[in-house]
Parts: sequence; C-alpha cells; structure tokens
Amino acid sequence: MGDKVAVLLCGYGEVEHYDEFAEYNERSFKLLVSKSIKFPDFSIPFLSKRLERAQRKEWHAANHYHSPHNDIFERQRQGIEENLRETYGDDVAVFKAFNFVPPYLPEQVLREIRSQGFDKLVVYPWLVVDSVFTSGLALEQINKALRPDPSWVKDLRYLPSFWEREDFQQRLLDQIEEAIAPLQQKYAPIQIGIMLCLHGCPLEAKGQETGVRESTALFYALQEKLIRKYPLITPGWMNHPVPGKWTTPDVDQAAKNLITLGAEAIVFVPIGFVTENHETQLDIGYTIDKVKDQVDYVHLPTLNDDPELLRMGAEWIKPLIDELRS
Repeated sequence: MGDKVAVLLCGYGEVEHYDEFAEYNERSFKLLVSKSIKFPDFSIPFLSKRLERAQRKEWHAANHYHSPHNDIFERQRQGIEENLRETYGDDVAVFKAFNFVPPYLPEQVLREIRSQGFDKLVVYPWLVVDSVFTSGLALEQINKALRPDPSWVKDLRYLPSFWEREDFQQRLLDQIEEAIAPLQQKYAPIQIGIMLCLHGCPLEAKGQETGVRESTALFYALQEKLIRKYPLITPGWMNHPVPGKWTTPDVDQAAKNLITLGAEAIVFVPIGFVTENHETQLDIGYTIDKVKDQVDYVHLPTLNDDPELLRMGAEWIKPLIDELRS
C-alpha cells in the first residue's frame, strides 16, 4: 500500500453489559493490578467474581449506571480520522483498540489492520499520561500480538502522552475559566476552590513508572497559570480501593482541605482523563455527595469529543504520519 498508514488509537474500554464484569476484571487483574500487587493465578477468577458482585451492586445503586466511555471513544476516533482525512484522504485510517474489551483487543484490531493491507503503523495511546498502567498496557498487548510474526509491520511510530503540550493545557484552562464565570457572580475568586482531579497512582509498582511524576507536573503547570487569580487550588487523586500506598490527597481529603481554607464553591476538573468514564462520573460524584451540603459545586466533564481537542489530536500525529509516508 506504500504511503498508507494505520493509526491505532488505544484506550481502556469499559464494560458495556453487567454480565461482562467478571471477564473484564480477570483481564484487569492479570494486566493492570498485578503490576503493583502480585496475585496467585488460581485466585484471580475468585477475585474477579467477587469484584463483579460489588460492581453490579454499585452500578445498580447508581440508577443502573451505564458507562458512556466506549461511545465517546468511538466519536473521538471518528473525529480524529475526519481531521486527518482533510490532509491525507483515504491514505490514513484510524482504528481503535481497548485494553480489556473485545472485539477491540489489540490482537484483534491488529489482525484487521493487517487484513486491510496496512504495513505502516502509528501507535497512539489516547491517554493523558504515559505509565506502565496506561500506554504500557497497550504496548505490552501489541508486542504480544506481534510476537508470532512481527515482519508484516514495515515501519512504526509511537506518540507519547500529551499532558505537556501547551495547546492541551490551554484548552483545559479555557474550560476551567468558562466553568468559574457563573460562580463569580456569587463568590469572590478567593472563595472558589479548584480541584484538579488526577488518575491515582500507587507509589510502588515494582520499579516501573506509574505516571505520578507526569501527573504532578500537569497539576503544577495548570496551577502556575491559575493560582494568582484563584489561590485555592489542589490536586485530587482518584485512587482505587486497592491495598498499598497511593497518591495524596485523594479527592475526599482534597475537598475537605479546600473547605477548611474557606472555599464556598468547588470546581471539580478531571484533568487526568479525556474520555468520560465511571471514575470521572461516579467516583467524583461520591465526593460531591459528601460535601454538597457545605459548598456550592461545579462538576466539569472531560473534554470528550470537543472539536478543538480532536483537531489538536490529529495535528499531534501528523509529523509521525509524514515520516512513515516519506
């Protein structure tokens, strides 16, 4: 196919139907949780089913919650592909891969890419921060899928995470300012707390990068641009209920800290994600339920299929596509 390039947009994926919880959890334990906690192989099916029962109960209690993640991710894939087609026409196609959700597991999607005759590939984790728990999962699964026959991939490029890109940070800042504007009719800027919600990280992961350094750097980059106008800014780490030492303060503690300092309103901003999921909706929602009688609040969505984000997302990989086509 010569100058044709396949872009593999990688994400987590989320459960579509409650009866898929156990299978999803088993993949998660083997690929994700085992990076920080070692489980005996024989215990994983039992733990997966135990977690499934808790998840069913939780999502049922949340008004029969259904994650919007996969539908949003597909719109993001389409939006990035449409932006790329303005430059490359049909010579570039964007495929999606999910870490845990068939039929879009990396091995399945790579077979489809190969069957369509592509032999040049851009691996594009659609994740804010690189770590062993994010893009590392995609790379691990891609390498496993290529192991029997890697020769069909003639050339490949990889786009690292985009947390440090100025245009991405500016889009987040614009979104935050838009959310704060209505609150300024009621509160002084010093009374408005801003919680920048980040993907929680275990502090120990067998010597591997957890994403804590990059996530912290993203927080400080945004704080630097906001703090002179809005002094009450804190990170809020969205930790998982898994044993071990995790990043602090978690979202509950961060909210308490802001209230202690005099916040009359809190803006919850999930900056560690670009696709809405049960963490950005349910987990932040639980914290809001605990403090909503004490403060006013705004719960911002992730950027999702924001046209500006998708335009930027296409621009970031054009240099890599050009390298493969040259």
